[in-house]
Amino acid sequence: MDAQALRSAPARGRRAAAKAGDGPVGALLARIAQEYDALPPKLASVARYVERHRASLMVDRVTEVAERCGVQPSAVVRFAQRFGYSGFSELQAVFRAQWSERAAPQATYQQRIRRMVADKRGALTPGAVAREFVAASASGLDELARDFDDAAFAAAVGLLERAQHIYVVGVRRSYPVAAYITYALQHVDKRVQLVDGTGGMVMEQVRSIGRQDAIVAISFTPYGKETLACVRHAHRRGAKAIVLTDSRMSPLARVADALLVVPEGSAFAFRSLTNTLCLGQALFVALAYRLESKIEETRDRGDYDD
Repeated sequence: MDAQALRSAPARGRRAAAKAGDGPVGALLARIAQEYDALPPKLASVARYVERHRASLMVDRVTEVAERCGVQPSAVVRFAQRFGYSGFSELQAVFRAQWSERAAPQATYQQRIRRMVADKRGALTPGAVAREFVAASASGLDELARDFDDAAFAAAVGLLERAQHIYVVGVRRSYPVAAYITYALQHVDKRVQLVDGTGGMVMEQVRSIGRQDAIVAISFTPYGKETLACVRHAHRRGAKAIVLTDSRMSPLARVADALLVVPEGSAFAFRSLTNTLCLGQALFVALAYRLESKIEETRDRGDYDD
């Protein structure tokens, strides 16, 4: 699939992008996702930051946002103006109004941690390092619960239920999650294959995927090219795609039939896998519950004689 086809074909991915949440923030994020492909590179960098760091955005200074995006503060201002705001402060106020009560204490804590790391990196004890990782994971779980998309999750479970054959792919950092999901799904009455690329045969392992099948893809910035190639191939073959990723602006999101956006906390430049593993476990348990319920319903009807 070429770049133009990828942008124009998956309206379903665009519909998934619109499920960014309720209220003005949700509407803004949906619009950003819809216009993302047309943004200049510097504004696209700001867009990714806004989408991924909604909790801290309300207390970040424009210079901090610019530094983390690798752009000048003027680019952050231009981004705000692109979406109808007079400047960064007015854009920031939208996030502050909707989430200040729930997220401001968490964001303040995250900023304190960042300052502590910057000021006392040489003096950190092993215990302090561990506590920061725990805090980052807990913060990510809080964000996952707060912004959880019930409809997208239900859609993912439904696709797994209907699939004849389930393929699971995730490379490098995402590989442990893919391996666990494969292990868990083998406990239900489904054919499941881990696309692990043994011998460099990634595409050979998904060659036979078809319309009755589904692929579960896990990938985060900078996004595994092998994972993206598998999902594009599955899309061309008519299979359904369940995507776990970190942004509605991810290239994987554009071909997703069920998009699960997974925020992860990070510490010392290492991103946690806590949320992604949690969501993977939840997918399996929800599917197993759905399938077991159907078995029980069949037994209760007494439609069959021994």
